[in-house]
Amino acid sequence: MELYTDTYYIQRIRAGHIESFACLADRYSQTVFALIVRVVQNREDAEELTQDVFLKVFRKLDSFKGDCAFSTWLYRIAYNTALSAVRKKKLEWLTIDDSTLNNFADTAVDNGLDFETTEARIVLLEKALDQLSPGERALILLFYKEEKSIEEIALISSLTQTNVKTKLFRIRKKLYGLFKQMED
Repeated sequence: MELYTDTYYIQRIRAGHIESFACLADRYSQTVFALIVRVVQNREDAEELTQDVFLKVFRKLDSFKGDCAFSTWLYRIAYNTALSAVRKKKLEWLTIDDSTLNNFADTAVDNGLDFETTEARIVLLEKALDQLSPGERALILLFYKEEKSIEEIALISSLTQTNVKTKLFRIRKKLYGLFKQMED
């Protein structure tokens, strides 16, 4: 049971009770770490970046206006921090051209990405997720794993809601293509 709200802790921190920040960090550290590790694909880097995120959040807490949920604001910082770290490494990611993606029927994609199937299919899906770019992987994880709404993802990623929907649609098709390649 949650004893106090994020707003309560934020007000206490702003009033000078900085020890209240530990409560916010405890509440969100695992989910922030989980998002970051999936984007950067390195546990040690993710641990360091998670610490960086909470340091940024602490320093910028006065700039939090409350026009969205604190968790959304926090995820935005985590998302941007993780993507910036990956961009610095300049890794290459698999690309699939539009004509290939357009060959997949929407119903085939929906049926082929049934996440509640056999363990072997879940392993294949994990391998396919690892081949996505960090930005693509982050969007999929925010939507499916973190169960964020399109509106929240738009706020976190600084994309429009339409752009988020379009990207999720294309990423699902890309995942399906990767999934089919691995099955064959």
